[in-house]
Amino acid sequence: MSLEHDVNHWGTNPSDPIDAELAAIESSLDKLLTADPAYWRTGQKKDRLAHLETIHAKQAALKLRVLASAGDIAEETGAKDASGWLRTELLVDKATARSQIKLAAGLAKYDLVAAGLAEGVVSQDKARVITKALDVIESDPAASGEDLVLAEKLLVDYASQLTANELKIAGRRVLAEIDPARFEAAEAKALQREEEHARRTFFQSRDNGDGTIDIHARVSRAVGIRLRTMLDSLAQPRKWSAQDKGRKAPYDRLLGQAFARVVETYDVDLLPRHGGHATTVFITMSVEDLRKDLGTAALGFDGEKITAAEARRLACNADLVPVVLGTNSEVLDLGRTARLAHPIQHRALRLRDQGCQAEDCDAPAAWTEAHHLTPWSEGGKTNLANMVLLCPSDHRRIHDAGSGYERLPDGRIRFTRRT
Repeated sequence: MSLEHDVNHWGTNPSDPIDAELAAIESSLDKLLTADPAYWRTGQKKDRLAHLETIHAKQAALKLRVLASAGDIAEETGAKDASGWLRTELLVDKATARSQIKLAAGLAKYDLVAAGLAEGVVSQDKARVITKALDVIESDPAASGEDLVLAEKLLVDYASQLTANELKIAGRRVLAEIDPARFEAAEAKALQREEEHARRTFFQSRDNGDGTIDIHARVSRAVGIRLRTMLDSLAQPRKWSAQDKGRKAPYDRLLGQAFARVVETYDVDLLPRHGGHATTVFITMSVEDLRKDLGTAALGFDGEKITAAEARRLACNADLVPVVLGTNSEVLDLGRTARLAHPIQHRALRLRDQGCQAEDCDAPAAWTEAHHLTPWSEGGKTNLANMVLLCPSDHRRIHDAGSGYERLPDGRIRFTRRT
């Protein structure tokens, strides 16, 4: 009996039960996508999100099972593995495709992980974390086959209690849980290897050409956690202040401002000395630009441009030497170094001002900077009578050519927009 009439132009049989089930799933999803979650109750949204998470894990399990047996696709197409076909036919990025193939192979080795994914209790991200941890254990000469089985069971159990990142940490310690006495020394050696690896730090920066610089760095976990803790402590008061005023405060922006504050207020006396002098910022600008609100200045010796207003703001917070040029670019003045307010002066300012002196700001004194009311570039002195505390945001505002301000009788600063 011929079945040719049952084969469509894609070469598949539409009555195939697998294709029929997939078509039913797709049809159900199409119907669900017509629903508007805005009309669902909160409890319904929570239940349905949990259900969708389970369905997503089961869908991933099915796809990975297919990929695990997709060697024939590679043979037919001449690709190294099925990831080549995923790249050319489904336009999946090569790294993503290779990662899926690798996970599919891992699940073929670890039955409990595969079963957890198929049941929807282990997500795809967690399955990837567990298989990587088990591969490390499998290659550990101190670990036995029994250790590997116990580790797999423990990690699959933990998957219902931990996030993927937390599971990754548990995976590094799972052998010590299985047999603390035997694996304590092995764990110490692993930590030593991690710390040695952490010494391979780097720092890269790229000028975006729009007044910003992107920074990419790698440091040890200890340093990274310490930095994040510092930034969180600096950002939190600003977040609460913004929330109290009904403003949206994207936390990543607050963290960026906190990072800038750490750099800008670093004690330059702690930096290495170059040629007998503490590290200093040179600002080069014309005498005309120094006198007017608008203008530009060159930062350092590489000619990078900043506004004259930013140069005046930096004079409040950094060791800075202004190089003032005449009309023929001759050096008219290689000025004195403008110092930060002395720590004793800053403590006195905190006692006097209690916080940011902008009328509409409640930033605490700990998050403020000392501002020269008469700019340093105009002969202003670094003394208490000529300084007030401003948060970094208001400190930029007071140096903004588009802003004006007046000093109120109580010492607060009231800002206005210049027309």
